[in-house]
Amino acid sequence: MIRLFAAAMLSALSAMPALGETCTASQYGVGDGYNGRRTASGRVFNTWATEPYPTAAHRTLPFGTLVTVTHIGNGRSVTVEITDRGPWVFGRCIDLSRAAANAIGMGGTARVRLN
Repeated sequence: MIRLFAAAMLSALSAMPALGETCTASQYGVGDGYNGRRTASGRVFNTWATEPYPTAAHRTLPFGTLVTVTHIGNGRSVTVEITDRGPWVFGRCIDLSRAAANAIGMGGTARVRLN
């Protein structure tokens, strides 16, 4: 059972896009109950905060990692700090705070490039 779990986790992690790859981003923090709660890193999540950086959730990148997210459709970019884990929806690679999503003109989901 443990080997099966370990194999499944390894498979999931290897399927995650690396920095520099294109993937689907989503936003969180408005109407979903996350705003004002503690993130996986221990910081309080403020979906509207832009200082020092808007926040984001990623499954594998270390907390504190700065990632530049570029919206493929319009070319706008924002630098975010990884402070949480997720997204937990298949096919998505990063969850952006509302401030980060607004900065790149994203509504709902969008194709992005992570650098």
